[in-house]
Amino acid sequence: MIITRLKTNRVVEPLGFTLGEHPRLSYVVEDTTAKKQTAARYEVALDTAFANVIYDSGKRADIDSLAFELPIELQPRTRYYWRVEVWADNGEHAASEPAWFETAKLDEPWQAKWIVPDMDKDHLPVMGKSFSLAAPVASARAYVCGLGLYELQMNGVKAGNEYLTPHFNAYQKWLQYQTYDVTALLKEGDNRIEISLGNGLYKGRFGFEGNNAELYGSEFALLCEIRVEYADGSSEVLKSDTDWTATKSRVISGNLYDGEEYDATLETKETYPVREGDLGYDRLTARLSLPIVVKEELKPIEVIRTPAGETVLDMGQNMVGWLRFKTRAPKGTVILLQHGEVLQDGNFYRDNLRTAKAEYRYTADGTETVVRPFFTFFGFRYVKVEGWAGPIDPNDFTGCVLYSDLEQTGSFETNNPLVNRLFLNALWGQKGNFLDVPTDCPQRDEKMGWTGDAQVFSGTACFNMDSFAFYKKYGYDMGKEQEDRGGMVPMVVPAANVQGGGSSAWADAATIIPWNAYLHYGDKSILEQQFESMKGWVDFIIRADEGSGGRRLWTVGFHFGDWLALDGSNPDSPMGGTDTEFIASAYYCYSSGLVAKAARVLGREEEADYYAKISAEVKAAIEDEFFSKNGRLALDNQTAYAVALYMDLVPEPFKARVIGGLVKRLKIDRNHLRTGFVGTPYLNFALSDNGYEELGYTLLLNDDYPSWLYAVKLGATTIWERWNSILPDGKISGTGMNSLNHYAYGAIAEWMYRAIAGINPVEEAPGFRRAELAPKPDYRLQWAKAKVDTAVGTYTSEWRFDGEGRLEFAFEIPFHATARVRLPRAEAVSLSIDGPADASSALQDEEDTLLELESGSYIIRYMPTRSYIKRLSTYLPLADLIANEGARELIAQLAPQGIDLNPDALRAMIGDASPRELAVYYPMDADFLDDLDAKLKALS
Repeated sequence: MIITRLKTNRVVEPLGFTLGEHPRLSYVVEDTTAKKQTAARYEVALDTAFANVIYDSGKRADIDSLAFELPIELQPRTRYYWRVEVWADNGEHAASEPAWFETAKLDEPWQAKWIVPDMDKDHLPVMGKSFSLAAPVASARAYVCGLGLYELQMNGVKAGNEYLTPHFNAYQKWLQYQTYDVTALLKEGDNRIEISLGNGLYKGRFGFEGNNAELYGSEFALLCEIRVEYADGSSEVLKSDTDWTATKSRVISGNLYDGEEYDATLETKETYPVREGDLGYDRLTARLSLPIVVKEELKPIEVIRTPAGETVLDMGQNMVGWLRFKTRAPKGTVILLQHGEVLQDGNFYRDNLRTAKAEYRYTADGTETVVRPFFTFFGFRYVKVEGWAGPIDPNDFTGCVLYSDLEQTGSFETNNPLVNRLFLNALWGQKGNFLDVPTDCPQRDEKMGWTGDAQVFSGTACFNMDSFAFYKKYGYDMGKEQEDRGGMVPMVVPAANVQGGGSSAWADAATIIPWNAYLHYGDKSILEQQFESMKGWVDFIIRADEGSGGRRLWTVGFHFGDWLALDGSNPDSPMGGTDTEFIASAYYCYSSGLVAKAARVLGREEEADYYAKISAEVKAAIEDEFFSKNGRLALDNQTAYAVALYMDLVPEPFKARVIGGLVKRLKIDRNHLRTGFVGTPYLNFALSDNGYEELGYTLLLNDDYPSWLYAVKLGATTIWERWNSILPDGKISGTGMNSLNHYAYGAIAEWMYRAIAGINPVEEAPGFRRAELAPKPDYRLQWAKAKVDTAVGTYTSEWRFDGEGRLEFAFEIPFHATARVRLPRAEAVSLSIDGPADASSALQDEEDTLLELESGSYIIRYMPTRSYIKRLSTYLPLADLIANEGARELIAQLAPQGIDLNPDALRAMIGDASPRELAVYYPMDADFLDDLDAKLKALS
């Protein structure tokens, strides 16, 4: 038995974070045959040897590994070491290695002053000071906030491994400061601190229309306090004040859209005074943002010489970050890197970035050096290189993949390489857009935390990575933005210069994201933090409803609708064809229900009852408005059906008819997607939750437009904003709104985890303390497997078919967890189980068998009661038959001359008619059809 993944507030050894009144500790137990934890014990000390223990929980049976609230009063600038012991039901016992967390300044007054460089505000400054330390240093911490962005160097060495500090948040409401351990960077005697500042979101070009600047502030500002503890026990405080000076930075210009220009030849000896700033300390708080770090490094896969004569590096992956390069260029050489996502006619292209220049310009000073940007980032696959002295060696370039320091927790794989690439595209979309805020796109003149994209992807995000702390920071920002808006949630968070908001689906991020985080991690602190935000948003809707008649429908305000859906009547409108009042009212019902659930978790029963009542009333009003008395849904499109079914808006007596309506609608749409940002995340769930997972697989496996795999077949390495961002001939479909790294449609990965692999959290035991393992196989995939390192430990789910159609499942259930396993098309008596269980406790549920399993590894085999293998025959739709190459060759020999044997065209003409049904119209007797059946069976 070993104890791993020790986290404080779901962060590994956080330094200087906001931890709340009481930090929450968690751990995972692995490598044991035990089933359950019987007791645990926490110890907290001020030293690694635990000689000075300040808290001992004692051995207790009620300690939960998901979130133990540490009942101590935290002191400022203090490192706390903690460890945990666990006792198991089989007698095993283990103790963890020590972990730690360190507090920031807390309520301690600041001695440092805000300082502002007294120089042209358009010049980027470097502010610094030389100082002397009188004795050897035992420890030292720097507490820093620089606006807009900053980097700290001590004696010429960068402090820490993170970039783009102090990150992106609602600066008008709160300012984060970071804590650095600078012990190893200081020395007895002379030292120098320098802090470079850049524009960023705070005062650079940013926001809608792309030409905004000074959104939050008009001048650079810095606050820095260094606490030095000497080896002899004495201490000293070094602080920013008017004794500091400023120089011009060699970063001579830059912003988040256009990139950066660096002149290594620039003379920087001239100094400028600094003056005291007036920002005050009221907004200052210790950090919530995870560090933004270089998580991966990529090498170019090719140096391309384009038809236009350009030199272009292909990184092989649409990535976010920058190129680090080594150069030996002569003094005065100007190297220009331009970034783009796609080639056009083999040439470099970046028009879809709109006004963003996305370039890095470096003027060499003649020395050999390694170069990288400081205060910007790019979204790109291709980099055009100009001004390079001599031939390009790809080994001189490294792609630095930059995103928030999130632990990857999920993986998914099948025998189908296109599906695997689709999953990776969604994962890379998260990597590229989880850069402190969940941006919609990382490359063009936007890079904003759009709420709609964030909420539809949040379930996938929590499977892919430990996103708890990331979403806690985003939620905190959201709540701050709501304070002055009467609970209304802006379109983007931080809001920047965006005035509008309050759209359904987008603003419902306020309820959906914290609920998903609670469901996945089992830590109710995010609900405690966000409850007023959740409630404030639903109260905003209630006021809008009551102000427009109080019908418990949401019929007023601006709504984005089913954004970028393909079913709208106006080809120039991106808002889709689904009635926005239906979508808005659906989210009204859904979000008020989530507030009720959150209130119940928090023990706020009166509020739980109130919002549950609101939700029920909205559902009843939706039934009256949008369903006929016989159960027909008034809106006949994919998104309306998907939303109605997923959000449980369909009265039980009407459900079969509504499901049938969805299936019929899909047939009319050739079983291809027509949904946008709202409908797409729910569509496959609406099918698989209601017995039509086979149709969900069809949507997943389609590889022509519009489908997920269409982009994959065209070489996509991330998720596109539009279903046809690139046309079949390789041309980009438009430049106005066309990101090639836009993760909303990547929400299909949640369906892969939950439906294909069948790994589902349950509300009654969040954090995967209990799971529902309900894989839904399909013979079009020979095998599938997923692994999720959940808050309680690792779940794996794998299934595969043998040549005869027999199924084998492999499950792993972590320590101190249980799972209900649903085996499809199974009879309990036919099960073969390897593992600590048998079939005697199995329950039959129609076609499925249910098993209650404890921690352990299991292999289960059986022959399905109904075969998954689709045997070719004349009873199948002709359009399905000719999708098989061999069957198409057979049928082509007897088809009437001139008939189009394209499956989609044929389905449009004859629907799902089979050869047997068509025999009424064409001369095919029974013997002929039986002979064709025999030949088709041989192909099967």
